[in-house]
Amino acid sequence: MRPALLALFGLAFALAPLTTRAAEAPPSFALPLACVIGTSCEVQHYVDRDPGPAALDYRCGHRTYQGHSGVDIRLLDMTAQRAGVDVLAAAAGKVARLRDGVQDISIRAPGAPSVAGQECGNGVVVDHGDGWETQYCHVARGSVRVKVGDVVAAGQPLARVGLSGDTEFPHLHFTVRHAGQVIDPFAPDMSHPSSCAAQATTLWTPDALRQLDYKAGAVLNVGFAPGPVTMAAVEAGGVPGATLTAPLIAYARLIGLEPGDSVEFTLSGSKGEVLAETKLAPLTSGKDQYIAYVGKRPPAAGWTHGVYRAQVRVRRAGAVALSRRWQTTL
Repeated sequence: MRPALLALFGLAFALAPLTTRAAEAPPSFALPLACVIGTSCEVQHYVDRDPGPAALDYRCGHRTYQGHSGVDIRLLDMTAQRAGVDVLAAAAGKVARLRDGVQDISIRAPGAPSVAGQECGNGVVVDHGDGWETQYCHVARGSVRVKVGDVVAAGQPLARVGLSGDTEFPHLHFTVRHAGQVIDPFAPDMSHPSSCAAQATTLWTPDALRQLDYKAGAVLNVGFAPGPVTMAAVEAGGVPGATLTAPLIAYARLIGLEPGDSVEFTLSGSKGEVLAETKLAPLTSGKDQYIAYVGKRPPAAGWTHGVYRAQVRVRRAGAVALSRRWQTTL
């Protein structure tokens, strides 16, 4: 989500040190989405902590972009979004503001309407008291289940993940503010915003923090297909499966890749033999998301029945940074 949507309903933002009164205890936030990190969702972006023109996340990685004010947790594809995934109140509070009625459509879609002034799309703001609030953006049109003034409990559904506002993929943009200033829930002491040292305190509950353990990238989607696969097809969901008579293509969509990363694939046959393998040239720039595949044409008689396997690896600075294995039965 871009910096412009940080001003939801006229509320400006800035990164600032966490300053609280001695008697004030910050809230503790649960995971704001009804999903499992690493299985049905992944963190796409973190808060940009760099005070200058660069962009750095709280681990001094590049899983963010200039001015990004929150944590983006994305679903695997539009099939998951259509099935419905609840956005949850991260802590108890009172609904302070909301918006509904903005269309669910990627900003990259042909004919997509302007989202100027509505970059958050449909959203909810919950007031947790003592100047603390959380903001939930890009929820699905018509899915908001609360109204202004409602008192909500931690974990209570507020809406469902959508594609409204300034977004290209279904995700929740989650922002924490204190006294109007953006706070990074992973590292709330902003006294030294560009420091990569671990902080003793976060704003997450222990369970949420376990799920949200920092990753320097992730394998988002994998599968087999009967032909080349596009990013749009994977995002839409429902890529056709492999068959005995078509080419066998193993594909993977990865997020959070760095300049210099090299993607490797191995495709193995039903007897364990290597059917195809490839090592792509090192990336010349970082990639928020990246799709690659390897494949093999079928023999004249078609593929034999059995289990076919694939593996993708991302090498970074000479070591394997990401890896995933998967299989299909033909």
